[in-house]
Amino acid sequence: MFPNPQTILWWTLLSCTCASVVCSSAPARVLVYTATERFRHDSIPTAVEALKNQSSNINVVFDHTEDQTQFTDPVLAGYDAIMFVSTTGEGKASLMRHPVLDASGKAAFQHYLNLGGNFVGVHSSSDSLVNTTFYGNETGAYFDYHPVIQNATVDVVDASHPSTSMLPAEWHIQEEMYNFKSDPRAIGAVVVLSANESSYIDTGTRKFNQGTPHPSAWFQEHGAGVESGNIAGRSFYTSLGHLNETWQANLWRFFPDPLFMAHVIGGLTWTLGANTTRAFNASGLVGNAGSSTSSTASSSAPALSPSDKYAFFC
Repeated sequence: MFPNPQTILWWTLLSCTCASVVCSSAPARVLVYTATERFRHDSIPTAVEALKNQSSNINVVFDHTEDQTQFTDPVLAGYDAIMFVSTTGEGKASLMRHPVLDASGKAAFQHYLNLGGNFVGVHSSSDSLVNTTFYGNETGAYFDYHPVIQNATVDVVDASHPSTSMLPAEWHIQEEMYNFKSDPRAIGAVVVLSANESSYIDTGTRKFNQGTPHPSAWFQEHGAGVESGNIAGRSFYTSLGHLNETWQANLWRFFPDPLFMAHVIGGLTWTLGANTTRAFNASGLVGNAGSSTSSTASSSAPALSPSDKYAFFC
């Protein structure tokens, strides 16, 4: 069996998408955070593996944790971006769950953003820290509800962005089509993907104005979670990424659509291109200033506890 032409094309596009990261002075370092205090997606381990598999392709070192105690000023200072993947909940601990962030962790995260740190949110990260204003602003909007998972179409609103430049104008996916509690455009976000509401069934009751067209992915050139007078990095969010199969694209698969990883990696590499962190700007106040190219080598980020220590599933 040979890989299909679409898959080969995707790998070519992915290489082009990531060129800006390859040219950084040091590998960018990204902290992937997947703590869940509420619903836990079984696609989380698959997502982490899929991201780490891209490390050498895009000159990015991925570290993964679910330990909120890693959210301190010294630890976060070593990262060029913080990436929340399918996190849920706030700060309440339970027997089989981990609080997303407590008060000290939130303060460290706010400080990181104020120093020019970048943020990427994926899927249910918009259903996290819902009582934390700066996080809601940095994400762009909070999750409201979704209809049952089904086949749907998302429309490309901005084909010039690195997260969408490889996508067809109408992208057919199987996904939870999120509704939000506000319009991310109200705080300056630019929507790049919108849900085609005629392509799926939604019997829920919408109580909030999320704007038109229906937002599914967006970016902020200057993250709105930064406190006034500080350095704002970039922010990118996509509501997609529910299924294991969505994250499992590789050369030998005809299904699922491999474009999802190109979408996520395109959003991440664009975010890292903010030029506010050390991997790209020697004057940056946060980010990786080292020369490490593997997640086990030394860098300006302290070593993290093994992520599997915190892996609990429902």
